[in-house]
This record gives sequence, structure tokens and C-alpha cells, in this order.
Amino acid sequence: MAKSIKLIHWRRCELLSLTDFYPNMLKRKMHDVNMVKTECKGEPSIDFSNFEQAFRAKTTGEIIKAIIVYKLCSIDFLVNRNKELMSISRKIFGKKGFDYIMKSSFYGHFVAGESQEDIKSKLELMKKFGVGAILDYAVESDIPQKEPTPPLKTLEKIDELQFDIADVEKKFKRYQQLVDRRQRVVSARTYFYEGEEKCDENMEVFIKCIDKTGETSTNGFAAIKVTALGRPLMLLRLSQILNQTKYYFDVIAAENQNILSEKAIAEQYFLQGLHKLGVSMTPEEAKKIFKIIDTNNNGGIDIIEWKNFLTPQLQLSKIFRAKPTAEGKSGNDGFIYLSSPEVKEMEKMQDRLHCIVERAKEKNVRLMVDAEQTYFQPAISHMTLEAMRNFNKDSAIIFNTYQCYLKDTIPTLCLDMELSRREGFYFAAKVVRGAYMEQERFRAHSVGYSDPIHVSYEATNESYNNVLSLLLEEVRDRKANIMVATHNEASVLHAINTMKKFGIKPDDKTVFFGQLLGMCDVITYALGSAGYAAYKYVPYGPVEDVMPYLSRRAMENRSLMKGVIKERSMLWSELGRRFRNGALWHNPSLIANLK
Repeated sequence: MAKSIKLIHWRRCELLSLTDFYPNMLKRKMHDVNMVKTECKGEPSIDFSNFEQAFRAKTTGEIIKAIIVYKLCSIDFLVNRNKELMSISRKIFGKKGFDYIMKSSFYGHFVAGESQEDIKSKLELMKKFGVGAILDYAVESDIPQKEPTPPLKTLEKIDELQFDIADVEKKFKRYQQLVDRRQRVVSARTYFYEGEEKCDENMEVFIKCIDKTGETSTNGFAAIKVTALGRPLMLLRLSQILNQTKYYFDVIAAENQNILSEKAIAEQYFLQGLHKLGVSMTPEEAKKIFKIIDTNNNGGIDIIEWKNFLTPQLQLSKIFRAKPTAEGKSGNDGFIYLSSPEVKEMEKMQDRLHCIVERAKEKNVRLMVDAEQTYFQPAISHMTLEAMRNFNKDSAIIFNTYQCYLKDTIPTLCLDMELSRREGFYFAAKVVRGAYMEQERFRAHSVGYSDPIHVSYEATNESYNNVLSLLLEEVRDRKANIMVATHNEASVLHAINTMKKFGIKPDDKTVFFGQLLGMCDVITYALGSAGYAAYKYVPYGPVEDVMPYLSRRAMENRSLMKGVIKERSMLWSELGRRFRNGALWHNPSLIANLK
């Protein structure tokens, strides 16, 4: 029975505080974070104001195009009605005329090209300037407002599930006002379930991206979304189960009276906790199960050991199912577990993910799994960490994403790092601020659970920098890689200075920096020129099929006006410099070959 145990990952931490599990570790790490903050006040050695360096990879025509695009992104009327205006333009100018206009403006600025062959020269030029590529096929389906949800009885009953976790239950309950997951989301793509064959097609698209990345780069990245590989409602269901697992641990561990220094379930309280949950079990049965769960034989079960036992498939967890007591009363019948059809569906999703990761490993390509909404993320993180355990044994192949605008990110991160230490695999993390803030807050307020987002932008920035410090310490001491995905100069400088403090060199290639194509060239190319592992997120696809992506970029640029204004000013400065120096015919390829 013990051999069938699988370790899982939990993502939501509102019921469990990290200080309950690892108080000494957290105290020490936060001390290191404060030390880094103190040391980072010095003058940075990298220059984000060098406009000549930032735009060396652009022709003068591309600089003019960028200035125009940034200006258009500052006009509210155009941004608010961008989809309608693009649709009208398509009808007026026809396909060829519309494609020409878009390639001369938004598409040409934010998208690398229509096909993998079209973008080859772009990737080669970036590489010459020290910038790698994160390839992404940016095509999105234009589907109706409501998300298609083919009937599956076991999934359609998800709203009827009842268990005593009020806040968590609300969070993972389907909410009809947000059936269309595109609503109130600016910067992230949404995949919809259109059948198993479509999921297989999505898998093949991801594999082709990996193949192309492997052909053009020795240390490239590709990005995927797990919601493209299966039914989102399955992820919702699985997330609900994972969080219930965490809740059950909290209920039983509450019986512990400081027997262990960390929050854990002591043996003498295990049976009491099970009875509290309504589980009927003899002392002998409880003792036997306790010894199975307590893998390190220290007399206590912590959250990681607990989740070793309670797998999503729940083969062992069925002890929590309804079971008559000695008095003939019904035992606990509230524990949610996957039915056999649901287990098969989840395994199909895992198989698709594993096929993608296997190809990435074969092609020496790193794979980043994007984060999504909080009601999907426990399942996404679980599947990603399970893949890490299988594929990150010798190097960092697959990266999980951590959204620092969430209040529980640091507790989650520390627990995941502890898991990697115990299992001995490479921990790999992509760090972002987050893409679903408006939707998450609207949903929390409407459904009636606590807001999972930090109260302010400043609090999110602090969280982001703290996460970087914790991860960089992990890079220094153990086996870990990080993708610092941000357009925030202060966070990039924090990462650079922390790397210096910890003795992490740019050519170690364990810390990577990423920005979107068409945005923040001042950061990317400065990093690349200084020898850091700098990357651009490079979307490609036919003009008409990437319109949703372009719409999001227009809205995102408006929401980041401070950075856009600075970049637009630097573009003007570089244009003026070229005019004064007679360099309007600047040839990036020639400059790159002379380096």
C-alpha cells in the first residue's frame, strides 16, 4: 500500500500559516530578505537608461513604429474599442489590406511573425544581441461568450458537493457570472474546452513550439497552459479536493498540544482527529495507518507526509468515506474524491503534460507552466510539481509559476521548496506579479470569500522582492532555477544585487530574466549586454488569429503607462541620436555581426 503513495502539492494556504510548519525557517529567511534590502541600496552596475544600447536591435523604421504604437495605446477610445475597430478595419480594407496595416503597426510590434519559418531571422538577431526566446503560438479561438461545457454528470454535480469549509467551498464553487473566464482579465490568454481531440491538438502545438525552440536555441524556453490540455472543470474539481485535504490536516493537527516544534499530527491525537472528522476506526487501524503516513518515523505527520497519503486518486483516502460506526450511525460522508471516470480524465491531462515535458527534455528546452485563476491553481501546481519530480532529477526542465500578488505565495513557495529538498529534484520557478487581479477580486466579493490579493501595489512589490530573495537563496544553497518575469526595473535590480550578494554569477545560467516582445527593451537588452540570461516572450501566428493577443497588449500597455512613457521617451531620444549622427539607415544585422 505504501508503494502506491504519491506526493501531491497544495496551493491555497489561507487555512494554514507557514509559521505553523516552519517558524524557524521562515524567521531565518525573512532575516536574509531584510539583509538583502539593506545591501541593495548601493548604486546598481547595470544601466537601464542607455537608449542606444536598448534599441540596437531595431531599425529606424521599427523605432518609428514603436513610437506610434505606444502613442495609440495611450488613447483610451482606441484601446477601449480596439476589437470593434479592428473588426471594422477588416471589413473595409479586406484581408490583405488589414494584414498590411496590422503588420505596419500593432502586429509588427508585438508579434514576431506568422509561422515558425517567418520568425527564424528575428530569433537569430535577438540571439546575436544576447537575448533568448520564449516561443508561444499565440493563436486563440474566437468562440461564443459562454464557455462550452459538454455534459459530464460527475462534473456537473460539483455545485452540490457539501463539506464543512465555508470559505474554501465558496472559492471553488462554480460561479455563473464568471463562466466566461476572459472577463476582467487583461494580460492572460484563456483556453476553452472543446473536446479531447482539441486538447490533443493543443498538445501538438506546444510540442511544435518546443521543437522550433530547440532548433534555434541551446537554452531556450517554451510556455504552456494546463487549461489547454483538459477540461477546466476537472481542474476546479481537483483543486477543491486538494484544498479539502489541507483542511482535514488542519482539523486533526489542531488537536496537537505543541508535541512537535512544527505543526504536525502527533500519534496520540491522530485517532481523536479522525473521530472529530466523523471517521470510524479502531485504535489498531489508526496506529497502522499513522505509521504508513509517518514516513520519517519521527512520531509526527506534517503536511507533506499527509499529502503523500491523500492522493487525488484517493485510493488510500477512501478511509474517509461513509462507514457505519459501532452504534450503527453513518460515518463521514462529506469527503470528496474522484470517481473512476474523473480519475481517467485527470490522467489524460497528466499524460499530455508529460508528453510535452518529455519532448522538452529531449530537445534541451525549458518549459514554463503559466499560472491561472486561484480556483484552478492548486490542481495546476500539483500537476506541475508531479512533473518536476519525474523530469527535474538531473536539471531544471519544467518551471512552476508563482503569482506574487497573492497573499499566500510565500507560504506556498516555502512548502514547495521543502518538497524539492526532500525529494532531491531541481526546483524551478517563474515569478510574476499576476494577471487576474480584477477578476479574482470581483469573484471573491461576489461569491463571498476573502480577497486573495494583496491590498496594494506596494504590498505586491514587497512580496515579489521577498520571493526573489528566498528563491535566490535556494539557488545558492541547493538545486534551483528562477525565471524573473517582470517589467519592473526595481525588481530586476533587486534580483541582480541579491545575486551579487549570494555569489551567483550571470554565466551560471540558473537565473533568467524575461519580458514581452515589444515591451521593456531597455531592460532586456541591457541585461543581455551585461551577460545575464535575458529572454523575450515571442508570440507568433497568423494576423487574424492573434487579434485577442494584440487586444490584451494594447490594454496592458495602457495600464503600465509609467513604464511606457519612459520607453517612448527613450525611443524619441534614440531617433534623435540617429538623425544627428546620420545613422537613420542603422542596420541591426550588420551591427550584430561586428560585435
